[in-house]
Order: sequence, then structure tokens, then C-alpha cells
Amino acid sequence: MFSEFISRDGAALNLKSLGSTLFTILLSLLAVEAALRLADFRVLRQDASERSLSYDYDAELGWIPVPNSEAVVTTARTIHASHNSLGLRDIEYRPDGRPAILFLGDSFVWGVDAEANERFTDLLRERLPRFSIVNAGVSGYGTDQELLWLKRLWPTIKPAIVVLLFCTDNDRLDNGTNVRYGGYRKPYFEIATDGSLIARGQPVPKSLKLMIRDEWLPRHVWLARLASFAYVELHAPQLFVPDPTDRLMGAINDFVTSNGGRLLVALQHKDDQLEAYLQQRRIPFVPLDGAAAYGAEYGAHFTPEGNQFVSRILETFLNEQAPQSGRTAGERN
Repeated sequence: MFSEFISRDGAALNLKSLGSTLFTILLSLLAVEAALRLADFRVLRQDASERSLSYDYDAELGWIPVPNSEAVVTTARTIHASHNSLGLRDIEYRPDGRPAILFLGDSFVWGVDAEANERFTDLLRERLPRFSIVNAGVSGYGTDQELLWLKRLWPTIKPAIVVLLFCTDNDRLDNGTNVRYGGYRKPYFEIATDGSLIARGQPVPKSLKLMIRDEWLPRHVWLARLASFAYVELHAPQLFVPDPTDRLMGAINDFVTSNGGRLLVALQHKDDQLEAYLQQRRIPFVPLDGAAAYGAEYGAHFTPEGNQFVSRILETFLNEQAPQSGRTAGERN
């Protein structure tokens, strides 16, 4: 009897101790959760950019526009974005016999701070009716992602001309690392000893910003965000590689020309190193210096007047480089 009493009393004490421990742990977790919310660490915040509002995870590219999606994005101003069935912020692409001009680039082509009809690509559609203009810009892409994106789109578009808008402000930064824009993971390229490019970082880990958007636990619990952040940082820490920009540009040119097309380059601002490389490879280019833009704190994207300016520069450039309508996709393939 006595031993049974002692056993029951000990069990009660153990349960009480366990309950006290669990209560202490719960209070500690709640305190940490509250502290994280109050601290509001930028890296743990939910993203409200175009990359999280209308883009999705992609194991090859990092992020990709969601087909048939719509979003309202506020940066320097509030704009409305719609993506077509290919995931392009553009009208539906329908081959009609005219040669296609495919515009590649980042947010300057996609059109942050611009309504669709204000963008230089849409203005060029009116100025150059002999061409089918296709806007394939994706916000945040570096030249490395643009190469991969071009290869994915090529079988559908088969453009006669590819115009790549190089963002002098940040494309070299994009190309030299696997992490950009508050933690978004991306693929990158290393230069092999023989000078060839080697794709790295694929499959690309899912970024915390997209986890917060897509998964209930990190969206509502900051401790889960912290745990997810730690996992991503340990699994895919930020790396830096020697700048592969020139070789990426050469790879894009080789791909385009081997498929019967022609590469042209527009430079947000002058870039002496890249211009020397383009001249060496005989790739035509044009600088866009002088285009009106919003403040650098907003990304320095083109204003409506800036888009008008760029459209006039590119209209002249394209008329010089492609005075005739060119070959159709059927004639080239």
C-alpha cells in the first residue's frame, strides 16, 4: 500500500513538473514570437513586390510569372499587371506571318511603375506594325535567367530579332550571385577553365518570400518564418562568382544566331566593358541614357515620358538594323 501511494505521488509530481516545463516552453515561444513580430526584421517580412504578387516558384529559374494572373503593384506609383497564357505581361501571342521581335530584360522591360500601354514595347507595337512585338520581361531577372528564359520561350515565339535590355544598374550584381532581392534564390553560372559556362544552383531552392505567401504556417507564425529562413540559409547560402556577364551575352548571341535570329542590345546606361565586348562580337547595341526615370529609391524605372523616349530611340535603332521586315518564322525554321 505504501509503495503504491509513493508511486502515485511520484507520478503526480512528474506530471506537474512536465506541465510546468511545457508551460514555460510555451511562454518562451510566445515571447519569442512576440519579439519577432515587434522587431519586424526585414528579411522575415511578407513581400509585396511583383515577384510575390504575380510570380511563382520555378526550380530552373527561381521565379516565373504565373500565366493568366493579375496583380496590383505599388512602387513609385500603383500599376495594374496582367499576364497572358505564356506568363508574359503582354497581349496573347498569335503567329500571324510577321517576324517577331522578342524583348528580354528585367523590371525595365516588364514595366514596373508603368501601365502596360505606357511601356516602350507597347508604343513600338504602334510604331513598327510590320513586326510582331513580344514583351518577355521578368522583374528581377539577371542576364543568366534571361538566357534560360529565352531558351524556354524560343520554340513558341521563334523570333527573328531578340532585343535584350541590359540593366546597367544591377545586372552584373544579379549575374554574380545566387541570392537577390531580400533572399530570392536564383540559378547562376560559373566560368569553367576552358571558358565555357556551367549552370549552377539548380534545382533552385524555394525562397522564404514565396514560402510565406504559399504556406499557412510561415504566413501566420513568425517562429516558422525564422525556422524556414534558417533552413534556406543553411541549405543554400549566398555565393559569389566572378562576373560572367560578357560570356552570358555571348551565349545568348550564339543561341539566337544558331537558331536563325539576330541579337540586338539596349543599354540602360553606358557600360564601357560590355560595349567593348559587344563591339568585339559585332553585336549591335544602343545606349538609352537620358530616359526620364523615377528616383533610385524606387528602382529608377522609366516614367511614361522615359518610355516614350526609349521607344523613339529603339524605333530608330530597329529601323537601322532591320530596314526590311525580315524573314518569317516559317522561312527561318
